[in-house]
Amino acid sequence: MKAQSNSTTGTVYLVGAGPGDPGLMTVRGRQLLEQADCVVYDALSSAALLAWTKPDCDKIYVGKRSGHHAMPQASINALLVECAQKYPCTVRLKGGDPYVFGRGGEEAADLAAAGVPFQVVPGISSAIAGPAYAGIPVTHRSHCTQFTVFTGHEDAAKPQSTLDIPGIAAAHGTKIMLMGMSRLRQTMEALIAAGQDSSTPAAAVQWAATPRQRCITATVGTLADAVEQAGLSSPAVVVIGDVVSEAPRLDWYSKLPLAGKRIVVTRTREQASALSSRLAELGADVMELPTIRITDPTDRRDFAQAVVDCPHYDWLIFSSPNGVKRFFRAFFAVYEDIRELGGARIAAVGPGTAAELKKVGLMVDVMPKKAVAEELIAEFDRKGEEFGGVANVTMLWVHSEKGRDVIYRELMKRQAIVDECIAYNTVPETEDPGGTKNRLREEGADIITFTSSSTVRNFMALQIPIPEGCRIVSIGPVTTSTLKEYGLTPDAEAETHDIPSLVQAVLQLSGQP
Repeated sequence: MKAQSNSTTGTVYLVGAGPGDPGLMTVRGRQLLEQADCVVYDALSSAALLAWTKPDCDKIYVGKRSGHHAMPQASINALLVECAQKYPCTVRLKGGDPYVFGRGGEEAADLAAAGVPFQVVPGISSAIAGPAYAGIPVTHRSHCTQFTVFTGHEDAAKPQSTLDIPGIAAAHGTKIMLMGMSRLRQTMEALIAAGQDSSTPAAAVQWAATPRQRCITATVGTLADAVEQAGLSSPAVVVIGDVVSEAPRLDWYSKLPLAGKRIVVTRTREQASALSSRLAELGADVMELPTIRITDPTDRRDFAQAVVDCPHYDWLIFSSPNGVKRFFRAFFAVYEDIRELGGARIAAVGPGTAAELKKVGLMVDVMPKKAVAEELIAEFDRKGEEFGGVANVTMLWVHSEKGRDVIYRELMKRQAIVDECIAYNTVPETEDPGGTKNRLREEGADIITFTSSSTVRNFMALQIPIPEGCRIVSIGPVTTSTLKEYGLTPDAEAETHDIPSLVQAVLQLSGQP
């Protein structure tokens, strides 16, 4: 990253990342992440959010957990000032909302004192999202019309606590405590001593609004024992009030079909979102571990020339969605109108590739039901008379640098005139900003998904053992064949070899219809 001149100060954006679910990030927050030159992020920000950044964005981890600080707060404040001197756009990504017990006020104050321009982008606080994801409305006309939020963790340097325990105990409505798990027992006892009814319903929601969420319900008098027995720890939201009684009836998150399932996605970082989002919507704890990265082909000149010459071919054949994306990105850099493609017919290997072609306004003339090269050749054979055969027909085959040569070899056997257009290359992914590798080693997984032979080979190169009891889902027969080369037999294979079918295979493997 090229640093900017010291005479210019960039802007620092204090962005609330929300409580954990990436879908709860604001539109403004995502826009800033996508354009950020540097992201300073903490432990409560979902690692999935970092996938939205530019490839050359610098990422700096400054996370804090109880008793474990990657960087003291004063150093974080100073770092933000330094980043403003280096980068036009710095995003300080903070869990929840920057100003709700997030020390965003201190960071903003130091930026203001240093003359650094800054903006604040609010986020959804776990104070309301945590209870909501556990089926607990913080207000309810049958129970209460107000709620109080307080922190159970104060500055240790303070000579005395500023927490108004008697006032909290006497307050009506729902009471929500953030960052108080290390002193849960003492706080509950203090509230009871100050007049809080010990039989009042209470709950603790750990990892709220994430697939790791766990919720324990009890009473003010028994919550500490229940939490210890269940092994809950921080981060967690504690809720006190009659609204907790609504949890059994209003709990929706834990009833999602893949709730509690830890699923590894090995697709490229830029492709993972569609699969990850769908699995997360179904309640899965998605662990993104991209094993490959899409790069430019080795010979970019040949690729560019093939794109320029494409209007002269009778057929364009696309082997993958990546090929479509790369090809038309280059096409529209040269041509202004899709009609300049000429009268070429279009062939696609599978519905996923066809869907990508549809985005640029092209329908396919030939597509097999199964997304494998052999099936595409069989489809050409079946429809040969309809198109007058393939002999002496010019074809441009758009594919990856390491793709199988089945299409080229078989069409040449049938006397077609086939030229290759190598649109991209796949290389091993080396970045792991979310620490998924260590998490997989330490926590294991229920299911690992593989979407190509490349993802299999590069995953195996990581030398991470398949966790005991973990099941494997393959996107299709070619990927399955590669798995078997490594002595692995998938437990399920996608029926139509695309992402929707892969998700369906995961659901069926998990006992869902």
